[in-house]
Amino acid sequence: MSVDDLRKRYETAFMPNYGVPPLALARGEGCRVWDADGREYLDLIAGIAVSSLGHGHPALVEAVSAQVASIAHTSNLFVQEPEVLLAERLRALLDGDGRVFLTNSGTEANECALKLAIKHGKANGRSRFVATENGFHGRSMGALSLTGKASIREPFGPYGLDVAFVPYGDADALRAAVDEDCAAVFLEPTQGEAGVVPPPDGYFAEARRICDAAGALFVADEIQSAIGRTGAWFAFQHENARPDILTLAKGLGGGMPIGACVAFGRHGDIFAKGDHGSTFGGNPVSAAAALAVLDTIEKDGLLAHVTAVGETLAGGLAAIGHPLLAGVRGRGLWRAAVLTGPHAAAVEAAARDAGFLINAVQPDALRIAPPLVLTAAQAESFTRAFPSILDAAAARPLIYV
Repeated sequence: MSVDDLRKRYETAFMPNYGVPPLALARGEGCRVWDADGREYLDLIAGIAVSSLGHGHPALVEAVSAQVASIAHTSNLFVQEPEVLLAERLRALLDGDGRVFLTNSGTEANECALKLAIKHGKANGRSRFVATENGFHGRSMGALSLTGKASIREPFGPYGLDVAFVPYGDADALRAAVDEDCAAVFLEPTQGEAGVVPPPDGYFAEARRICDAAGALFVADEIQSAIGRTGAWFAFQHENARPDILTLAKGLGGGMPIGACVAFGRHGDIFAKGDHGSTFGGNPVSAAAALAVLDTIEKDGLLAHVTAVGETLAGGLAAIGHPLLAGVRGRGLWRAAVLTGPHAAAVEAAARDAGFLINAVQPDALRIAPPLVLTAAQAESFTRAFPSILDAAAARPLIYV
């Protein structure tokens, strides 16, 4: 079927919450993908920071194929080796500490973290939560109650939690909101859906100190930022600000659905038997995929590679002088090209026409989160093409997202 055929059938068959995506992708190899009409693109989105090893990576193909051929599902009624190995591997990356709960998604990982925080709060007479304006933690009812984007939160309220939202990056505002009644603070190391917005240097470490002083749990939502995306295994490591609870997903599975909630120290024992569960959580195929991702990142030195290629990408973008481009922000291979106005949708479309997939994450910001295996030459091919992409976008009418 052609791209147009698939788009028309999609529109008929699916709920309209996504609109109709502009492309139908058929296959991928490395950092390149092809649509159903056979047109090739450089993938600088990676399924929203998910496809860590790109497409069709031999290690991922082998791990998933072998596990499906062995056993594809067991539920939580039985133990299987891949989930145990993955939990142990995550603990090792986190200095041997933490108890793990495996999920199917980042939203579910945050729901687990929230239930831990609620139970902790009830045991200690604490009922309030603090999160940030424009933060994003998921769209299920618990995670959505912590999400600071009013346009997606308010239509589904009221919520059962008392959540105070403070400006992101403002340590004084955070300190004022976190008191003896605060059960937990939920923070992203960099706000992803807000447009890859980093806080001032030292903010995450200061948040750790604020939570310690008030006795509140510090929950780090690293759904987008972890597993090498910023050049470290976990973004909190850049400031040595380990949280009490850590949530992971996206890049962990390299394309297979998986998430994890890790609670450290005594917080790993908050749940009692029966407090939480998941039929598909810890699925052996997804766990095998995650192990292949972690092994490959380590074996191929991808943390250093991400740092180097990320600087090539950011440097190339920063060197462009164009009326539509205000600058670049982010870290590693998690960047935003910041625009001077609401041109992101037009630039995304112009980039697609030029053979590059990027994401208009905000009206004035384009998310660039390619596979961690992106080469310097591929990054440079994009930055060389970007001025002409901006020129083409400038000639288009504004498209608001």
